[in-house]
Amino acid sequence: MAQHQSCQGDSAHGGQGQMNGDAGIEEALKRIGHKIVVLSGKGGVGKSTVAVNLAVSLSMSGYKTGLLDIDIHGPSVPKMLRLDGSIMQPSERGKLVPVDFGGLKVMSIGFLLPGEEEAVIWRGPAKASAIKQFIGEVEWGDLDYLVVDCPPGTGDEPLTVIQTLEKIDGAVVVTTPQDVALADVRKSISFCGQLNLPILGVIENMSGLVCPHCGETIDVFKAGGGETMAAEMRVPFLGRVPMDPKVVVAGDDGKPYSYHHESTEAGKAFGDIVSQILEKTVTGNERKGTKQ
Repeated sequence: MAQHQSCQGDSAHGGQGQMNGDAGIEEALKRIGHKIVVLSGKGGVGKSTVAVNLAVSLSMSGYKTGLLDIDIHGPSVPKMLRLDGSIMQPSERGKLVPVDFGGLKVMSIGFLLPGEEEAVIWRGPAKASAIKQFIGEVEWGDLDYLVVDCPPGTGDEPLTVIQTLEKIDGAVVVTTPQDVALADVRKSISFCGQLNLPILGVIENMSGLVCPHCGETIDVFKAGGGETMAAEMRVPFLGRVPMDPKVVVAGDDGKPYSYHHESTEAGKAFGDIVSQILEKTVTGNERKGTKQ
């Protein structure tokens, strides 16, 4: 596994190391049924929140699910699941065992850093090498779904994981209603088009604030921009997820709002989104009983 102290991971790209790495990736991919990448053109739109809740929802619905956080410089998945401080252990085969979250298998560079304040100062080749190792040198086992949380933008990390995973069911693209976010999300959609990556749909996150007193929704950041943009770019629109104070409390407790979808507007909206994603990816004989 690449070390966080330096950028000198280039040897993994050549010779015997490359051959072994490719074999490990090929072996891992054969055991993964469906692959979904979660993208955003801009930071701060709640992309990691969507990725975490999607993975948790799939796991709760009875699917063997893995969650791969490839945000090398700002991994947030461990904290969102209250897994920060977890230590990864080697398997009998010398690979790393993902951290368990109620049956969900989780992998993040955050588990390999000595502290939350540790900065990862890597160039592109080192990041690409690490992402490939996160796939080929981790004991994912048999998975129905692998959900990948990508960092914002269209740089090294999403490009590497898309090229490495090869056959991907599609991308979920996250935006907020503001024009500045929508402009960057358009670039993510174009990015997918250039890589021939199907788009499962666009999610408009933070689409209004649910008042904790009266239950009414206030359009803090406007609303409907994500749906309009999706229509203009001819890609599916999955739905709007409002801001909800209950979601903040659940997140601070390390319990994604997927656990509380019956009692929150955000959870109900996301439950519908997950159902649509399942309809787009699962065949009849793969369908599980919903446990959400």
